[in-house]
Amino acid sequence: MLKPAVVIDSGSRFTRGGFAGQEQPQSVLRTLLPCSLGTPWDPWQPCSLGTPWQPCPGTESPQCSAPRRCPLKYGLVEDWDGMRTLWSHLFRCCLKASPEEHPVLLAESPSCPGTARAKAAEVLMEGLGVPALHLANTGFLSLCAHGRVTGLAVEAGAGVSHVTSVWEGQTLRKGTRSLGVAGDHLSRHLHQLLQQQSHMEPSALQALTKKVLTQLKEQCCYVSLDYEGDLQEEGSHHPARFQTPDGHWITLGKERFCCPEPLFRPELLQLSSPGLHQLAWQSLQAVPQQARRHVLGNIVLSGGSSMFPGFPERMCLELNLLFRGAGVHVEVLASPRRATAAWAGGSMAASLTSFQHTWMTKGEYQEHGAHYVHTKFQ
Repeated sequence: MLKPAVVIDSGSRFTRGGFAGQEQPQSVLRTLLPCSLGTPWDPWQPCSLGTPWQPCPGTESPQCSAPRRCPLKYGLVEDWDGMRTLWSHLFRCCLKASPEEHPVLLAESPSCPGTARAKAAEVLMEGLGVPALHLANTGFLSLCAHGRVTGLAVEAGAGVSHVTSVWEGQTLRKGTRSLGVAGDHLSRHLHQLLQQQSHMEPSALQALTKKVLTQLKEQCCYVSLDYEGDLQEEGSHHPARFQTPDGHWITLGKERFCCPEPLFRPELLQLSSPGLHQLAWQSLQAVPQQARRHVLGNIVLSGGSSMFPGFPERMCLELNLLFRGAGVHVEVLASPRRATAAWAGGSMAASLTSFQHTWMTKGEYQEHGAHYVHTKFQ
């Protein structure tokens, strides 16, 4: 008798893991490979679930001079040995579970190539010895978290953003769009904006580490509903003050809403891509005409970079402008827990009795090989 499934969602910044049926991931780790395990700066020390956006304690310690490696970049795995090590640590040290005893539902990026899907199966089946496996698109899982199997998932993460159309549980590959603007890009953009402030002290700029920039962005920034208007009217936005860990005070004015604007205007980062709302419109064009209205009624937001105040309202506003004259009114679903929606959807799906026939078993893997994932998981 197999034990409860383990659900894993590895993103560019965090890896979330826990057991099927749980409302929140039991463990949240930085998706980083440390210099060596067991040292005080170990980035694999689980983060507090109450503050999932905070780096694990000790990760900024100067005790380690060697660079830390991220095995996953922009949603794609670059170091499979590193991912195997990280997943093994997640199982054995964080979840206190043996991978040989638990099926695994692995959330995969919408832009994940076929070769990576097969490699993930190889690493988990052979490297860790899991007894059964299911691969699921994060966009589909985000919809599952809202109790939907049809809809449009708009995901804004740390390394990359995606829009995915799903019809009756099937991901429409032709409707998948990606945007090279996400949380890490916005943090760097905020740093550049602050450098342009005439009154910014050099010592204060030096205090803006990646960790501090992330905190500053998440605590002070928001999405404007009228970007051009707010730029022109100085009094339309209220300043915010932020104190760095070393005591410097930083005042943000228009930087508060200029920081996340590249999600809708990538040209601000010198990118020629359409904005996230325009990609959503493009994705919807791939949906069969007779199903389009139903998908429009189920647009869900997910990912940590969708948590900016004003983001749901702006997305709704922009989509309604794009669909003006089509006789539809667009609304978006934005759960307060949408930062972990993909993991939550996987937890919900893997706990259903009806889901149990969808696993790729160890026997199927041994009979057909890793490439069977393309047949098993359409």
